[in-house]
Amino acid sequence: MRLRNKPWAQEKIDQNSQYIISTPENYKGRWNEAFEKVQPLHIEVGTGKGRFITEMAKANPEINYIGIEVYKSVIIVALDRLIEAKLPNLKLLNVNAVDLHKYFAKNDVSRVYLNFSDPWPKTRHEKRRLTYKDFLKLYEDIMVDRGEIHFKTDNQGLFEYSLMSFSEYGLLLKYLSLDLHKSGFEGNIMTEYEEKFSERGNRIYRCEVQYQK
Repeated sequence: MRLRNKPWAQEKIDQNSQYIISTPENYKGRWNEAFEKVQPLHIEVGTGKGRFITEMAKANPEINYIGIEVYKSVIIVALDRLIEAKLPNLKLLNVNAVDLHKYFAKNDVSRVYLNFSDPWPKTRHEKRRLTYKDFLKLYEDIMVDRGEIHFKTDNQGLFEYSLMSFSEYGLLLKYLSLDLHKSGFEGNIMTEYEEKFSERGNRIYRCEVQYQK
């Protein structure tokens, strides 16, 4: 994905630290202090332009949410959504997913959302896939016991790989759809990519898996 450089993005991020937390390491193990209410915390890894996480926060005020996005030029779009919505149960982090252990402690997170992650189709790039075993261990290390991963993609190859990865790691499959938009699943909130891909006629795959301890 080619991203247009926005040199003013960092300044905008710095000016909105109440929405994009600039020192997330200070909240490790005590994320409830970043929100108005003590509530379960769900995170989206690769939040993109923020449509999904913003709508989830609107629909579920009893849950606290954090959208994580590494690209500054992308997260500022999510920032604009959050500024407009003024949601007390949503924050953003401009950090890399490989560093989650620096910002979250065991039991901080109840659920991880992975939506339309980069498939990294080449075998030599397997370790970069967000459903690779090392990432599954990383999520487990910051989640409560029996925490969940909710995963959506339009990429059949990545979905098949992820199901195998989840199974080999010992995760329990709780929900599976090979064609989400024809499944009758209620309450689905689409991402920007999901809307674009589904309009092209692409099938959307979705699953929910749970850690066993």
